[in-house]
Amino acid sequence: MRVFLLLCLLALGNAKPYQSINVMDFMRNYDIMMADSSHEDEDEDNDVDDDDDDYDDNCPAGCQCSPRVVQCSDKGEISVPEKIPEDTVILDLQNNDITEIKENDFKGLHKLYGLFLINNKISKIHPKAFRNMDHLRLLYLSYNLLTEIPANLPPNVIELRFHENKISRIQKDAFKGLMKLHVLELGANPLANSGIGLGAFNGLSTLYIGISEAKLTAVPKDLPTSITELSLDYNKIAKVEIEDFIRYKNLRRLGLGFNQIKYVENGSFASIPSVRQINLDNNRLKKVPPNLNALRSLQVIYLHGNKISSVGVNDFCPVPPSGKKNLYTGISLFANPVKYWDIQPATFRCVTGRRGVQLGNFRK
Repeated sequence: MRVFLLLCLLALGNAKPYQSINVMDFMRNYDIMMADSSHEDEDEDNDVDDDDDDYDDNCPAGCQCSPRVVQCSDKGEISVPEKIPEDTVILDLQNNDITEIKENDFKGLHKLYGLFLINNKISKIHPKAFRNMDHLRLLYLSYNLLTEIPANLPPNVIELRFHENKISRIQKDAFKGLMKLHVLELGANPLANSGIGLGAFNGLSTLYIGISEAKLTAVPKDLPTSITELSLDYNKIAKVEIEDFIRYKNLRRLGLGFNQIKYVENGSFASIPSVRQINLDNNRLKKVPPNLNALRSLQVIYLHGNKISSVGVNDFCPVPPSGKKNLYTGISLFANPVKYWDIQPATFRCVTGRRGVQLGNFRK
């Protein structure tokens, strides 16, 4: 459960400006790394006090070390430092100039739980770089120069982040064997629909996938059926069709903001009856998408920044009202040419209160 809560919180941070991770704060807030790694080393833990004086002696040059944590961020490193202690659980290599991950860079680091390689210049990772890293759960490779998904990723990783690389193609079985992966962030890569190979996500049971700020012109059809959150904001998607979400029946949150969507086919959301939030803001819609009133669990719908000129009394709420399982907590319609005084009050009869509706005059 603690792992799942962590993943949920981290997933909310996708597509935000780059910020370094404060590893020590990270560990204080989420001590699961130490807890998960310590069960095999209970005998060693009894001797930690005796070893405290040795950390400085065993620490790689220029780095800072504390029990099981090695911090080498912002050091101008051009390669992974040598002689990293074998009991390291967290390795922080953010904000350096590392260009390549070699075969033996992490050799012997069998207890590693989190590896942070954010904001380097990595364009090449050796196929055997992650061998024998069965305890690795968090692998952050965002803000690098990778052009493809590395081969032979750690088998038990639960969170993978490739935000803002140069990945334009995902080959078949790119994530083969990652049965525990829950979070996959691929946003801000030059990835088009044609670059997603058939079977690229075979075997995954991922909960969150982010492909925002890419070059998608349609909703991908071959993502894992398990996903509960899908972020496709800031793409070039022009329409939503019935077949788009047939595979993704477990979706709870759907991000389609800042696309070019002009048309939502009737029944497109019928296959995701449990969806709770849909972002369709900043598109080119001229009317409220059809059949939103049939989504009993929908609580938040963002439609601001479109071209909606009228709103019907039954566009959001079912008839009778008892057909709604969860009341709306947020409906945004501002920055549309619709005149709010023309909307009938009964239109929002299934909203928790007046603060749940955001309206405003349209200004060119």
